[in-house]
Amino acid sequence: MRPEKVVVVTGASRGIGAATARLFAANQYAVCINYKQNSESADLVADGIRKQGVSCITIKADISVEADVIRLFKIVDETLGEISALVNNAGMLLPQMRLEEMDGIRINKILSTNVTGYFLCSREAIKRMSTKNGGKGGSIVNVSSAASRLGAPGEYIDYAASKGAIDTLTTGLSLELATEGIRVNCVRPGFIDTNMHADGGEPERVARVKELIPMKRGGTAEEVANAIYWLSSAEASYSTGSFIDLAGGK
Repeated sequence: MRPEKVVVVTGASRGIGAATARLFAANQYAVCINYKQNSESADLVADGIRKQGVSCITIKADISVEADVIRLFKIVDETLGEISALVNNAGMLLPQMRLEEMDGIRINKILSTNVTGYFLCSREAIKRMSTKNGGKGGSIVNVSSAASRLGAPGEYIDYAASKGAIDTLTTGLSLELATEGIRVNCVRPGFIDTNMHADGGEPERVARVKELIPMKRGGTAEEVANAIYWLSSAEASYSTGSFIDLAGGK
């Protein structure tokens, strides 16, 4: 028998996405783990979920590519059933540098994944969940970053700008869908202990900056997942267009 609810978590083979997929599964959601490259990690997360007796599929898809996103949601329709929650989590960093060193290829690569991908996945979820379209409603949670407020100067100003766009998307889309049964909210993690920092060329970045954080430590992927799940749950039924900052006071 299928669980009543289905969640799609993008970028769920590691870090925040993986922790989020596990938490939804623990609450009896059937889970779609989307990943771009690392099938081995995605399969490990999925195997752990299936051992709990919960349905879980993995789908390789580049969310910056429209055809991939359409295919992803079609597979979910055919295998897990009607989606009731989307977690827009997939994102990317590139090596630290100042803006004057960046070329257009790098900038567009960041924006196509971190912004276009969120738009495309949200569009497909809306087509299925909106009561205007005959759906039963649902939830979208966007994973932004404290960088959208802080700017990440000298390191990831392109990444920070992409997350600023996600903040705006959250606000606008929450208003657009407020009468259609879909709540749209956002979490803004700060310095979280995940291997994403290695993508930017500094695996130990959290250790370097932790003394600048009021709580004097980095956060965990599980702490972020808890906020994502709460925003998706019935306990947050009157929350839309809201932001939860998870940055240790930064």
